[in-house]
Amino acid sequence: MNRQTLITLKIFTWIACLAPFTMLVYQAVTNTLGPDPTSEIALTTGYNALLMLILSLAVTPVRLLSPRLGWLIKFRRLLGLFAFFYATIHLATYVALYANFNLSVFETDITKRRFIIAGFIAYALLVPLAATSTTWAISRLGGKGWNRLHKLVYFAAIAGIIHYWWQVKPGVLTPMNLTITLFALLLARPVMVLLQKRRARRSLAVSHLARSAE
Repeated sequence: MNRQTLITLKIFTWIACLAPFTMLVYQAVTNTLGPDPTSEIALTTGYNALLMLILSLAVTPVRLLSPRLGWLIKFRRLLGLFAFFYATIHLATYVALYANFNLSVFETDITKRRFIIAGFIAYALLVPLAATSTTWAISRLGGKGWNRLHKLVYFAAIAGIIHYWWQVKPGVLTPMNLTITLFALLLARPVMVLLQKRRARRSLAVSHLARSAE
C-alpha cells in the first residue's frame, strides 16, 4: 500500500472514530441529548470504547487470514487509543455527572455496585496500555516485554463486557453483539496460530522430503 492511500485511510479512520464524540458535542450544544443527557453520554461513550477496543483486537486475526492485509497493523494502535479516549470520557461522566465529585458516593458505588467495580477494573487495565503505546515505550520495554504487557487488553475487553452486562437491566440484550464478536475473536486467535504452526510443520516436512529425494 502506498503512502498516500495509507494517509487517506487514516484520515477516514479519524473521522469515523471521532463521529460519535462530535455528535455528542453537537447534541449537548443544541440541547438534544434526550430526557436523560447524562445517561446518553455514558451509554454512547461506553459503547464506543468497547467497540473500538474490540476492533483493535480484530486487527491481528484479520491480518492472519491474508498476508495482503498486513497494513492493518498500522491502525491497531489508533483504534486502541480511541478506545481509551472514549473510556476516559465514560469514566469522567460518572465522576463528574453521576457522583458529582463526591468521594462518599464513589466509596458506596465501588463497594455495592458490581458493574462499577468491573468498569474500574477495565479502565485500570487500559491505563498502562495507553501509557506504553508510543514508539519510545516499545523500545524501552523491548518487543517481548511490550507484547506481554499488552496482553492485558484481552482482560480489559472482558471486564468491559462484564461491566456492560451488569449495567443493563435483566432481559436487555444490547451487549450481545459485542459479546459474540469478542468471544469469536478470542477463540480465533489461538485457532489461527495453531493452524499456522501446522502449515509451517507441513512446509518443513515437504522441504525435507524434497531434499531427501535429491
